[in-house]
Amino acid sequence: LRGLGRTLKSNLFNTQRSHQSPGRLLLPLPRPLPINPASFRHARECQAEAHSQEPDMSRPLLAVRARVSLLLLCCCSLAAWSPWPLVPAARALPLCTDGRAPVAPKRTLGFCSSDGGSTCCDAAADAALQKQFEAMKVSDAACAAVIKSVLCAKCNPFSAQLFNTSSKMVPLLCYNTSSASSTQSNATEEYCKRVWKTCKSVTILNSPFQSPLQEKAKLPSSSSKLTNVWKTEKDFCASFGGSSDDHSICFSGNAVSFNAPEPLPSPKGLCLERLFNGPYLNMAPHPDGSNRVFLSSQAGKIWLATVPAQGSGGTLEFDEAKPFLDLTDKVYHDPKSGLMGIAFHPKFATNGRLFVSYYCDRTQSLSCAGRCSCNYDAGCDPSKLSPDDEDAQPCQYQVVVSEYSAKVSSSNVSKATSADPSEVRRIFTMGMPYTGRYGGQILFGPTDGYLYLMIGDGGSKGDPFNFSQNKKSLLGKIVRLDIDGKQGQSQINNRSLWGNYYIPKDNPFADDSDLEPEIWALGLGHPWRCNFDSERPSYFYCGDAGQDVYEEVDLITKGGNYGWRVYEGPYIYHPHRSPGGNTSLDSIDAISPIMGYNHSEVNKKIGSASIIGGYVYRGSADPCLYGRYLYTDLYSSSMWTGTETPEGSGNYTTSVIPLSCTKNSPIACESTAGSPEPTLGYMFTFGEDNNKDIFLLASKGIYRVVRPSLCGFTCPAEKLVSNNGTTPTGPSSLSPATRPGKSVAVALALAVCALFFS
Repeated sequence: LRGLGRTLKSNLFNTQRSHQSPGRLLLPLPRPLPINPASFRHARECQAEAHSQEPDMSRPLLAVRARVSLLLLCCCSLAAWSPWPLVPAARALPLCTDGRAPVAPKRTLGFCSSDGGSTCCDAAADAALQKQFEAMKVSDAACAAVIKSVLCAKCNPFSAQLFNTSSKMVPLLCYNTSSASSTQSNATEEYCKRVWKTCKSVTILNSPFQSPLQEKAKLPSSSSKLTNVWKTEKDFCASFGGSSDDHSICFSGNAVSFNAPEPLPSPKGLCLERLFNGPYLNMAPHPDGSNRVFLSSQAGKIWLATVPAQGSGGTLEFDEAKPFLDLTDKVYHDPKSGLMGIAFHPKFATNGRLFVSYYCDRTQSLSCAGRCSCNYDAGCDPSKLSPDDEDAQPCQYQVVVSEYSAKVSSSNVSKATSADPSEVRRIFTMGMPYTGRYGGQILFGPTDGYLYLMIGDGGSKGDPFNFSQNKKSLLGKIVRLDIDGKQGQSQINNRSLWGNYYIPKDNPFADDSDLEPEIWALGLGHPWRCNFDSERPSYFYCGDAGQDVYEEVDLITKGGNYGWRVYEGPYIYHPHRSPGGNTSLDSIDAISPIMGYNHSEVNKKIGSASIIGGYVYRGSADPCLYGRYLYTDLYSSSMWTGTETPEGSGNYTTSVIPLSCTKNSPIACESTAGSPEPTLGYMFTFGEDNNKDIFLLASKGIYRVVRPSLCGFTCPAEKLVSNNGTTPTGPSSLSPATRPGKSVAVALALAVCALFFS
């Protein structure tokens, strides 16, 4: 996987590192992930050839190594003492201004060429930009080239971030705002200066460069020069310029400039402690911010549990005999189904609203009466469905999302210890064509407050009716619902709706009338555990279980098509049967997975695999994990970490890290003789509490990620601990306020600097 990650990194991006600014990476437009496995071999050959042609720079470097070492010692010593924070990493994502992911153009664009990479423009948008450019009648050739570059930034894969400024017509132009002279600064940071010098005295009709006042007032722009509005370069770049140090990214002509700080040390392993026995399928933090979480079983019970502090030696505290909510009489439970998801309203602490996703059996419950997902609107004839289970008929088992309410005797919902088992409202009900591959996770968007429901392709090998690519079917989709609006009777009776909810106005159907209005993303097989990055909520990660050969992690975007069943990961999929027809390769803009693995790499004895999507680690117990995406597999004890390099680029590398269980675990971990790794059983899901600690829910119990040193793993950034084994509160043990010998360190640093510059 490390080799594959490096190859993908090389093949996805041409990376140019500036010698003048070694912390800056300049990335041209990303190229699409290769589908043909032969492309991986070609990439390795090209990489090897390029490496063999690199000049030997070792001798010149030896001449200055001693002086550079002294300089580094000086800088590092001062940095260790400095009270100022380091520049934060970039917060970008390959995303277009309409919220969609960039795609490879179906044909070469005539005006804003993407050089074979992904773009945010189709042929119509490209033609519109060309028309806008021609109407400007820029007579100066050099200025015309600059203006074209600025206009074509709308097609840049990072245009959503580039145009996230006060000016919506011009991208953020790279401009070094520091006091350093221009000879010392990186040329990529001076693009705003170049625009000014090249075009300041050139007449531009309908210029995109308008002052914020003009844009706000929507004043008509006529023939103008930059000097008519701005007197100096400094004034001009104050309106349109900025550094990637100050913003997510900036535009430097044909490329995007990222801030690329040195990464944290890689984790040596994942250290766990066991907090409870037995299998649980879902975990959700209490919305009141306390040290409590909700747990649920597949059979249909939900509990409220208290999480012990790290290092306390305690276990999860809850009474299994007293569940918060018991729905076992409503939930149909077998190895492939049951209570699949729980979600709490963003305002649960005041309104007490909670939502549950589960399977029901229409032969056992009168309320299990949803419409079959195989219907004529979706081009599917239910009579042609053959049962894949001798004991089950098509659409006998149904997907349900229901609303319940916490029982409270006062206005303080946080004190509630149970919920009313009577359903408040049926949000969603839909019959499944087959058994299995339902998905069923629900969660609320951290910024929009809408309810997201992950739905699989409905079961049966290879999605024979091609539901995942069918825009009139909700199978194989992520749907996005508004559950807070008051729905009129006419909407409830509308057969296109599956329950009691509103449609968000900005769902993709507004731009694609062929899509069912509930759909947010399509082309998924069996989305199993999707989560937003709590620090970067535009990053929506989703593990999607494959079929025969590949498991993948996708970065979900508005209207994104993730390829199933045209593709299985990076491979073309060849279905065993296709009564529902096929989708051609050329008819979709499939978004490739950002991470994944082949089945052959996992548990060869079992011969199968099923991905468990996880979280971006934002906890404090293991600093070396911070910012890395964790995911695992149902049938394996392997754990993967995925890292975006550089952050904001959309380019990921992955690695496998070993697991271990601390000897101080409150409940002893099981292990197999001769193996240093704990025996966790089947991996079910991940969980996260309000402290951002990560939990692993497995068939053997519930485990929490703890400090790596407890398992003998080293992480230089790990905090010191007190004598009782707990992490001290207050300032970090690495903070300037608690470092011993600060004055000595500063004096030594100044002395070394004096020697260096003398």
